[in-house]
Amino acid sequence: MKPKILKVAKVLALMGFLGAGSALMLIASFYLYLSPKLPSAETLKTVKLQIPLRIYSQDLKLIGEYGEKRRSPIKFEDIPPLFIKALLAAEDDRFYYHSGVDINGLLRAIAELVTTGQKGSGGSTITMQLTRNFFLSFEQTYVRKFNEILLALRIEEELTKNEILTLYINKIFLGKRAYGFEAAAQVYYGKSLGELELAQLAMLAGLPKAPSAYNPIANPDRAIQRRNWILRRMHRLSYIDQETLDQSLLAPVTAAYHGAVAEIDAPYIAEMVRRELFDRFGNDAYSEGYTITTTIDSRLQRSAAESVIAGLREYDWRHGYRGAEYNEPDSSRWSETVDNLSVYGGLYPAIVTEVAAKQLALLLANGETTRLEWEDGLSGLRRFISENSRSAPIRTADELFSPGDVIRVARNKKDRWQLAQRPKAQSALVALDPENGAIKALTGGFDFSMSKFNRATQAERLPGSNFKPFIYTRALESGMTAATIINDAPIVFDDDQLEKAWRPENDSGKFYGPTRLRKALYLSRNLVSIRILRQIGIDTAIEGMSRFSFDESALPRNLSLALGTHAMTPLNVATGYAVFANGGYKVEPFLIKEIVDRGGTKIVEANPATVCRNCSDSGQDSGKKSAVLSEAANLNELFGITPDGTPPGADLDSSPELSVGANPPVAPKEAKRVLDPRIAFIMDTILKDVIRQGTGRKARSLNRSDIAGKTGTTNGPRDAWFSGYSPSLVTTVWVGFDENLLLGRSEYGGSAALPIWMNFMRDALAGKPEIHRPQPAGVISVRIDPETGKRVGPDHSDAIFEYFLEESVPPLDPGNGSGGSNGDTTPLPAELF
Repeated sequence: MKPKILKVAKVLALMGFLGAGSALMLIASFYLYLSPKLPSAETLKTVKLQIPLRIYSQDLKLIGEYGEKRRSPIKFEDIPPLFIKALLAAEDDRFYYHSGVDINGLLRAIAELVTTGQKGSGGSTITMQLTRNFFLSFEQTYVRKFNEILLALRIEEELTKNEILTLYINKIFLGKRAYGFEAAAQVYYGKSLGELELAQLAMLAGLPKAPSAYNPIANPDRAIQRRNWILRRMHRLSYIDQETLDQSLLAPVTAAYHGAVAEIDAPYIAEMVRRELFDRFGNDAYSEGYTITTTIDSRLQRSAAESVIAGLREYDWRHGYRGAEYNEPDSSRWSETVDNLSVYGGLYPAIVTEVAAKQLALLLANGETTRLEWEDGLSGLRRFISENSRSAPIRTADELFSPGDVIRVARNKKDRWQLAQRPKAQSALVALDPENGAIKALTGGFDFSMSKFNRATQAERLPGSNFKPFIYTRALESGMTAATIINDAPIVFDDDQLEKAWRPENDSGKFYGPTRLRKALYLSRNLVSIRILRQIGIDTAIEGMSRFSFDESALPRNLSLALGTHAMTPLNVATGYAVFANGGYKVEPFLIKEIVDRGGTKIVEANPATVCRNCSDSGQDSGKKSAVLSEAANLNELFGITPDGTPPGADLDSSPELSVGANPPVAPKEAKRVLDPRIAFIMDTILKDVIRQGTGRKARSLNRSDIAGKTGTTNGPRDAWFSGYSPSLVTTVWVGFDENLLLGRSEYGGSAALPIWMNFMRDALAGKPEIHRPQPAGVISVRIDPETGKRVGPDHSDAIFEYFLEESVPPLDPGNGSGGSNGDTTPLPAELF
C-alpha cells in the first residue's frame, strides 16, 4: 500500500507542480503581452484634471461657469483627516498597508465568483480604482481586471500613498457633474470639504460605490443607509468613538443641489467671454481651468439688468395689455403646463383657474395658488389695439380673461402678485469707464434665456439724433461757434445719393427760424443739423470720425448723415461718447481684465490705453505713468489689442508680453488726445444743456450738474436712444423692436430710453461727489444776445454768457449795449452748464 500511496502522491505533486508552473507561465505571458500596452504611471504626476472655465466680475462675483465637469482640486494637506478615515473605511481600510492589490479583497471577489457565478465587488483597492478612472474602461472583463492589477502595482512603485490618495480624491466622479470630493462638497452642501460635519463627510465617502444609487438628493433613503454603514465601520476601526457615532447617526440629510449659480445676472457678458475664450483655446477653454476676471462691476451690472427690465415693462404696459399668451382648455394639464414654463425677467407664469367680475384665481408653479384683486393690475387695464391706440379701461375681468389663460405675474413693491406681460420690445444698455474703456455693465436684452441675441454688441441700429454731437464737434473745429446762427426753415434737397427729393422735418413738424448752434443741439433741431453739415461739407464732417472709433468708410456720404442714418451698435455709440466724457481722449472698450491658468499664473492682463492728463504728449516717466495708467494685453477688437499691437487672433503663446514673469512688465499705454480740450469742454457744456433745458430734461430729477447726454429718435419712430455720461461713467441705452416695428408716435428717446438711463445712473452715481472738469486755457466766456448770437455789453438786459475759443471771440456789437472791453468776458463756473 505504501508504495502505491507514495506513487499517487508523486503524481499529484507532479501535477501540482505542472499546474503551478502553467499558471505562472500564463501569468507571465499575460504580463509580457499586456505590460508594453500599459501607460506609464509617471503620467499621473503630470496629469491635468479637467477644470471648468470660470468667469468673474472685477469684484470676484461669479458670472458664469462652462465645462462638463465641475472640479475644484484640493491639496493633500488641505484634506480633512476625518474625511480620509471615512473614505478608507468605505473603500479601502488597508490602503496604507498593501502594495496596490489587496489579496484578501481579491480572494473575496474570487469566492463570490465561484459561489454565485457572478462578479461581485471585484476587490478593487483605491489604487486600482484610480487606474480604472485614469487609464482604463469600466468594462467588466478579466483582461481589464488584470490590467488594473498590473498598473496598480506599477503606480504603487512610482507614487507615494499620499500622492495616490490625492489623485483619487480629485478625480473620482460623484454625481451632479461633480468630479472630486471638493467639488462634490460644494455641489451637495455649498461648502468646502473642510467645513463639513462628520455625517456629511461620510455621506460623500459613500458616493464612489454608486453615485446615482447613493445620491443624497435623488435617493436620500439609500444614501443614509450607506452613510450609517460607513459611520459604524469607522467606529469598528476605532476611527471615531461611540459618542461621535451616536451623534452622527442621528444627523438628518442636509444635502441639496448647489450648482454653479451665477452671483450676478450677466449672461450676455458670460457669453461674450466664453466665445472669446473658445476662439482662443478651442475646447480646451472648458477644461483647462482658466479663471477670467472681467471689468464688470457687479453692483452696476445688477442695476443695468434691473433698469432694462423695468424700462421695457413700463414702455410695454403703457401701450396696453395684449392678452393671454395662449389658452390651455384641458384643466387636467394646468399643473404640468405652468410647471414647465420658464420665468423671464422676473415675470412668472400663471394659469387663470377662475374669473370673477373683479378678481382672478390663479395657479402658479409647484401648486401655488393666489388671487389677483382688482387693484393688482386689473383696475384701469386697457387692451392693446396698435402702437398708437388702446381700448377703454375694462369694467370686468371677464372682458379679457378666461379659465385656462396662460398669463404672467410679478411681485410688486408690496410683495403682492400683480398682473404683467412679457414685453415684445427689446433694449440694450452698455456702460464704460471713459478713462480706459473698461466695460462696467452690459445687458443685451430683456432676458438672455428668452433671446440670446446681444443687442449691445450685435444689433446695428440707426442712432438718429444720438449722432448729432459728432457733427457739431466738426462744426466747432471748422470755425463755427456755439453762438453761430443757423436758420431753422423748410428745405428740400435733390441729392444724387438719395432716391428722391428729401424734405426733412423737425420731430414737432414746426420750424423755428434763426437758432443758435448750442440751442439747436440741446433741442435736437433736425433742419439746423442738416444745414450745418451742408455748410462744413460732408467730406469734412466724415474726416476724423475714426477718432470716435467710427468706420469712416461706412458712413453715408450724403446729408442724411446729420440725422444719424448709419447703423451702429450701442457699444459703438458709447465708445464715441467716451471722448466727450473724458475731455477728448480716445479709448477702446475692453472686457477681459485678466486670465489666470490652473496653476495661478496670470497669462493675460489687460493694458488699455488710459487717460493720463498729467502726462506730456511726448512721453512720460514710466513710474509716473504706472501710477496713473493700468493693466496689460487686451485680446481683440472688442476687448482691446495686445500690448505690442499684435493683430487680434494672434497666438497667445507667440506674444511674449502675455507670459507673466518671462519678460519685464509691459509699459502702460497712454490714451491719445484726439480732440482739442477747448472743443471738448464747449461740447460738454452743450450736452449738459440737453439735460438742463433740452430734450433730456427729465434727467434733472437726478439732481446732478455733472451729467450730460443726448437723446436720439429715428423715423417712425423705430429706435429710441439716450447716450449720456458723468466724468466717471458713460452709458448708452437703446430701445426698439428686433423686427424694426414702430414704437408709437408718442415715443422718443426721452420717453423710452432716457428713463432706463436715469434709473441706472441714479444707482451708479449714488453717493459719488460731483466732478467738474476745469475750464481749459484758451476758452473765454462773453455776454451775447440769445436771439442774434452777437456779443453785447453788460447793460444788455437779456444777455447770456457763452463760451468761445479765444481766437473766435466775436467783436462787441456796437448797437447792443455800451460795454467796452472790460466786464463782458467774465469766466463762468462750469457747473452752470
